[in-house]
Order: sequence, then C-alpha cells, then structure tokens
Amino acid sequence: MQPEGKSRKLLRIHRDDNVLIVVSPVRPGDRDLVDGHELVFTQDIAIGHKVAARDIKVGEKVYKCGVPIGSAKEMIPAGAHMHLHNLKSDYIATYTLDKDNVFVK
Repeated sequence: MQPEGKSRKLLRIHRDDNVLIVVSPVRPGDRDLVDGHELVFTQDIAIGHKVAARDIKVGEKVYKCGVPIGSAKEMIPAGAHMHLHNLKSDYIATYTLDKDNVFVK
C-alpha cells in the first residue's frame, strides 16, 4: 500500500471528484489508500476506467475532472468499477444491450 496521496494505481484529477481514474491495471486483491480509507479491489479494472473514490448513493451526482458526468444508477461501494452498468448520463440518453442484444435505456 502506498502512502496517502502517492497511489500508483489511481489518479484524482480534481479535488471534488468522487471517481478516480485507473492509471495502472487493478487486479482482485490489490489494495490502495484513498482519503484515509483502504480500498480492496475485487475485480480486474483496466487503465483509463473509473472507480468510486468513496461510497456513492443511488442518484448521487458523479464528478470527474471537477464536473458532473452523470448519476449513480445503484449504490456504488468505494473502489468499485464505474461504467454503464452503474452510471447514467444526465445529459444524453445512454443505451446498452441486454442479454438478448436489445437496446435498453
């Protein structure tokens, strides 16, 4: 684990961001210290993807680069991967495919 503020896996771009950018691949069992709290990762997360810096409530605005990029569709625990499965745009429609390859909004 790195000293606080010296993470080698995660990057906070703006002080108000509640998501962090993965800058080194994350593997299950990896740990990091963020805002005085230890994050333990449970899945592989690729470079460039987002993780929650702290627990994010349903409907809460998600901030990246100091600006809101959408809202949480479900409760997102600290360290969890954030993508279309748990984050929706508040500005444009977000479409994904369901298990039958049908678009859902």
